[in-house]
Amino acid sequence: MSQLRTVQVLGGGSAGSSAHVGSLAAGLVARGVQVTVCAPQEVDHAYDFGATGARFLPVPRRSDPAAVAALRAACTGADVVHAHGLHAAARTALALSGRSVPLVMTWHTRRYAEGARRQILHLLERRAVRAAAVVLAPSSDLVDRARLRGARDARLAPAAAPSPRSSQAPHEGKVRAELGAVERPLLVAVGSLVPHHGFGTLLDAARVWRALDPVPLVVVAGEGRDRSALQQRIRDEELPVRLVGSRDDAGELIAAADLAVLPSRWEGRSLLAQEALRLGVPLVATEVGGVPELVGQAAELVPFGNGEALARAVVRLLGDPERCAWLAEAGREQAAGWPTEDDTIAHVLSVYDELAQPSPHPR
Repeated sequence: MSQLRTVQVLGGGSAGSSAHVGSLAAGLVARGVQVTVCAPQEVDHAYDFGATGARFLPVPRRSDPAAVAALRAACTGADVVHAHGLHAAARTALALSGRSVPLVMTWHTRRYAEGARRQILHLLERRAVRAAAVVLAPSSDLVDRARLRGARDARLAPAAAPSPRSSQAPHEGKVRAELGAVERPLLVAVGSLVPHHGFGTLLDAARVWRALDPVPLVVVAGEGRDRSALQQRIRDEELPVRLVGSRDDAGELIAAADLAVLPSRWEGRSLLAQEALRLGVPLVATEVGGVPELVGQAAELVPFGNGEALARAVVRLLGDPERCAWLAEAGREQAAGWPTEDDTIAHVLSVYDELAQPSPHPR
């Protein structure tokens, strides 16, 4: 029986999309599928796709002829090619030009741009979704956006996040001590330091929290181009906020927190939100994108960009341990209903089977 052959294409490789591809590759290989992962070399250094049993081929994040030719060669003989993200899908469409190989695109996250760049982004969205036989998206609003841009077939496909390590809880006291939050509330946010993640609004809210006794400590794990500007505000306004950079132990930071905070302009299936609810850490998040359908009633939701609303929600929770306990339990119950990694892999494989129509292969 013929073995199904797939190629997974990553562009820059955000944490969410890279983790998803690693999980997908491992699950597909375990089901007898031949998997090749194409991504920049530095992404493989961080995620080691070869350890999943997949073949790894370094392909730079460029659209020049040499990069497209390398991707085209990597896709030779594939039954299905699966691109993750807008740029990856657009480059893969170029590489597959003239071939009948079906392209699946997972649109992991929404991007934002202003002025002329906004029009360019819209053109990229149209090009990417129209090239794909099937577009998979983690939230209903992104499915609607793909259809608006001309997708032939757009489907909701929630991707499971890796389960938290069971070793996290015993380290909570140590983590809080290292951060300086032994006798004060600890708030944790995680994400790249870029405008659409809303950390400027988080600093606006932190100005309010300076009046609390004890003053909560806000810890932000992540790196990005806004770091210096955010750090300057923290110094100038004497805000109780620490930027701790990229961390391999972000899950342990969340587990140690009194509250998790997600101030983003848009999220699909936020890794921070999933981790917080699974661990029973109360979450305050913006009511955007796929967040409401992800968390249900198990989080406090506030408008994006409203520092006052964010501050009030946090102050209310810090003063209401019963509400926090209710949210913790509701979060665990909500998380129990999310798709598992096996569910995610089975769904993606069913899409491949539908498109590729190879000879039957073992499961």
